[in-house]
Amino acid sequence: MHTTNYVDTVITPPADTRAGAAMAPPSGKRTVAELQFERLFGHDYEWTSDDLLFDVHCERKGIAEPERAAAREEFFAKGQPCLRTSPLAKTYGWAFHFDHSGKIALVPMGSEELERVTALEAITVRSAMRASR
Repeated sequence: MHTTNYVDTVITPPADTRAGAAMAPPSGKRTVAELQFERLFGHDYEWTSDDLLFDVHCERKGIAEPERAAAREEFFAKGQPCLRTSPLAKTYGWAFHFDHSGKIALVPMGSEELERVTALEAITVRSAMRASR
């Protein structure tokens, strides 16, 4: 079983992000960015990456609760892109802080909070994937 979870890690927006500040993605189209933002904003340290990515996958694919256990096994039977590929980091200026148990908090780029969590002794800092290709 593959995992996308991180612990004691911060994923920062890439150097080439076009975001000048963290912003909410547009709403209404049910994009990956919108769905991830809905689940994470204001819900610090409630989700792991695996739980978040799988839940968004289920909503986009219309997978009902009774089928989710089998669908999860199938979903993680192969590697999945981690949150380093998330449009929240690449396009909308958000960093992800993963605590010691792998739970995520959204942290705005350029904020004092981001400075604080990236300075923690036990933290690994990784950049999100490049925004432009």
